Amino acid sequence: MSLKEEIILESMKLFSLKGFVNTGVNEIIDSVGSSKGGFYNHFASKEHLFFAALTQAQKMWRARVLYGLNELQSPLEKVNRILENYRDRYLKDAENFPGGCIFITFSVELDDQYPQLMQEVNKGFVGLKRMIQGFLEEAKAAGELKQNVDTQMATEMIFSGMIGSSVLFGVEKSTDTLDRSINALIAYLNEVSNREAQVS
Repeated sequence: MSLKEEIILESMKLFSLKGFVNTGVNEIIDSVGSSKGGFYNHFASKEHLFFAALTQAQKMWRARVLYGLNELQSPLEKVNRILENYRDRYLKDAENFPGGCIFITFSVELDDQYPQLMQEVNKGFVGLKRMIQGFLEEAKAAGELKQNVDTQMATEMIFSGMIGSSVLFGVEKSTDTLDRSINALIAYLNEVSNREAQVS
């Protein structure tokens, strides 16, 4: 692994634990055993590193949360899989994100101090909501969801539940609490699903 890759991965861990604002360049340098020269040889500034770490975190999120979606035909099963992967393959990845979801950490601290950086983080949230709503609309069109389900409202509920689960897990570090939170969202999906259409 190159020094640049090491710096990005170590900064992701530190950012998830302490946030961007409270993580100093010296701390990142110490964690990889490098020097300021080594750092600034790859990154013009800490903000430059932020974008590199954000891009890497987004790649890891997609690889974990969207894992196996292409194998599924049912759009409702895809939403279920997103929730399961988010719980098991992403949030429980203590090695890369010891502080929990890095995007939640960023969103809490950046809004006031670095609104331009927060805009980049928010693009991911917007994309996730769009994806969930798209699958729910497909599920409704296919008869997998009850026709009286408001897909926009359901999307907001699922998205808010995912964010809430992340926050609770980040605070408590309790897998039991995380499991209950995500399982409640999966139970809600089962509740609004059109079981008769799935059986036939």
